[in-house]
Amino acid sequence: MNLSNSDYVPIFHLPPASDPALLLELKTRRPPSLLEQAGCETWSVDFSPDGAWFAWSMGHGIVWVVAWPLDSEEGQDGETDRADKSFSCGHPVWGLAFGPRPPRSAAAAHPTKASKGPKGKSTLLLATGLENGVIKVWNVLTGNAVFDLHGHEGVVRNLVFPQNGSLKLISSSRDKTLRIWNLAHKGKKVQVLSGHKDWISCCSVSSDCSMIASMVCLWSLRSYTFIRNLRGGTNKKLCLLSSCSFSPDGAVLATAAFSGSSWWIDLWDPYTAEKLATLADYFEDYGQNQISAIQFSPDGLHLAIVTDDRALRIWEPGEKHMTMQTKRDQDSSGLCCNYHPQGGVIATGTRNGHVRFWRTPRTVPSLCHLCRSIMRHSVSTFQIEALPLPKRILEYLTYRNIPERLKTCCSSDEEDWES
Repeated sequence: MNLSNSDYVPIFHLPPASDPALLLELKTRRPPSLLEQAGCETWSVDFSPDGAWFAWSMGHGIVWVVAWPLDSEEGQDGETDRADKSFSCGHPVWGLAFGPRPPRSAAAAHPTKASKGPKGKSTLLLATGLENGVIKVWNVLTGNAVFDLHGHEGVVRNLVFPQNGSLKLISSSRDKTLRIWNLAHKGKKVQVLSGHKDWISCCSVSSDCSMIASMVCLWSLRSYTFIRNLRGGTNKKLCLLSSCSFSPDGAVLATAAFSGSSWWIDLWDPYTAEKLATLADYFEDYGQNQISAIQFSPDGLHLAIVTDDRALRIWEPGEKHMTMQTKRDQDSSGLCCNYHPQGGVIATGTRNGHVRFWRTPRTVPSLCHLCRSIMRHSVSTFQIEALPLPKRILEYLTYRNIPERLKTCCSSDEEDWES
């Protein structure tokens, strides 16, 4: 079926008063023949590095980009076109990412500035990973396709730009490989990382851009070599690894997996491969509660969790109960999530092609947390352990103060979040 962008129009829905956490929902008006059909899924959502744009895969090869906040009409410089944009990719879109992503300090100093192209004009790239293995790169501000990247032989499941402002793009695929593309050379220079035995559903890059995590495998982004495998990442033989996320300081890696009767999240020290903690959830309905996505908040205080039975959970590592969780809904069918760069809002995508924006808890970080985050951004666990520090401080700086195992049925309705 040949579809044009005009066949897909996002509809803004205000949330019911009974759900205080839900800010807004974007639904897709699509041809009736495509409702409830495969291909409608929102597999990926992303905010631009400056938080001024939001993109999501609407299904059937269409990506829609809108200005954020959604009531924005023009850029602060008065020159940027703030109209909604849509891109027809020709094949279902499984992964997307804005880039390049500037270092955190630069992003904070210039929160509204786009990167400059070779002729001095502002540019904002959007990479889209397709079902046929091709990666299409777009210029968001002009709406034009820049070039295509060929090489993957399976679905391109995830895309990530490092947070150092470079034009490197990391892609993970169902062909069991990772690829690092140099967009400065239009992707002609590419590094291929192979060795996985299963599909690679997700990848994450540490904040200092030294490591890539592809589920429970760690790779060097500097030498493009394998570092280590996180052993004991799955305590069951029959399970699926679904997502991973580095903390903002790069000192903790979270991995998510599920089996027929439970899902769990492991927290790792990526430097030592030590498992720091495990959060597990058990349920009665066999195979009815998959965990689809996890992501650390920009301040590193919380971890967002998307599962089949609830649209969103927010967990503070170390706590037995959820900081926030939406009401139980077996039809939530969550697939992905992404925080706004400044925090406070998170977007989730669903199987029906819709997007929901949620208000997330805002917590003032303690001075201890801020000091640890700054230190761990550039100091490894081995360097911390070599310092003559009291045991309690050492445990805090290396995140070993988190309880090792949290056996909790966190799907209990008694923990529903209320304002």
